[in-house]
Amino acid sequence: MSSKAEAALAIFQKQVGNEEGVGEWFTVKQDQINQFADATLDHQFIHVDPVKSAELSPYKVTIAHGFLTLSLVPHLGSSVPRMDPKAYEGLVMGVNYGLDKVRFMSPVKVDSRIRAHRKLVSAELKNPTTIQTKQLVTIEIEGQEKPACVAETLTRLIYG
Repeated sequence: MSSKAEAALAIFQKQVGNEEGVGEWFTVKQDQINQFADATLDHQFIHVDPVKSAELSPYKVTIAHGFLTLSLVPHLGSSVPRMDPKAYEGLVMGVNYGLDKVRFMSPVKVDSRIRAHRKLVSAELKNPTTIQTKQLVTIEIEGQEKPACVAETLTRLIYG
């Protein structure tokens, strides 16, 4: 008898290469940028000083930290519809395992709306209860052609 992870793996492997879906829009506000600056001790004016940014920045407004955008990947991805609910039967938890590649392509200006597009790149069984997935996550900025961020995320899915 196969494990729940092995059964899920068969479902995931059929979806490799397919777009998983698109998440809901999320607005990046100045208060959130300021809180991230406080948490990371990165208070560069382009993030936290609207007056100085209007004067000196090429963007003329504050912008989110690239790592703030990256840190929103789990939240933005949570609204992407699951491909096949059967693949998640018996799932106990998902754990961020890391990143293979990250690029920050465009700045996220304050009050911009962003959302995630996700594509399954690979799925492999790590042990009888664990699958590792790689997903290509593209963070889109509303009204812009070039994305804010493109990242290859690694997640460990642990089944009971």
